[in-house]
Amino acid sequence: MEIVQTDSAPKAIGPYSQAIKSGDLVFTAGQIPLDPATGKLVEGDIRVQAKRVLENLSAVLTAAGSSTAQVIKTTCFLSDMADFPAFNEVYAEYFSENKPARSTVQVAQLPLNARVEVECVALLS
Repeated sequence: MEIVQTDSAPKAIGPYSQAIKSGDLVFTAGQIPLDPATGKLVEGDIRVQAKRVLENLSAVLTAAGSSTAQVIKTTCFLSDMADFPAFNEVYAEYFSENKPARSTVQVAQLPLNARVEVECVALLS
């Protein structure tokens, strides 16, 4: 196992790693819409928060030697399933050609009252 850490994504807010590389795979921690520069939650609707989450996820994947094109599975957590259509619009911008397997669930609450969190498993380049 190899720990992945990058300053291009928010630092972990608990006792976990941004990602772990193991064999030919990278497993990311869930990313919430934190601005990596400030460590604060970005303000805005689900589209703004989803874009920040997917930018953070992309930065972690890049640091691991992978990319969104290599993602094979995502798990998406929404605090309100009414946000699903708008979330899908943003998600499709990042996974337009590669459409990984995906689960999306509504949860009671996310860290720092975020509206969205996404984690993934990807192949290493």
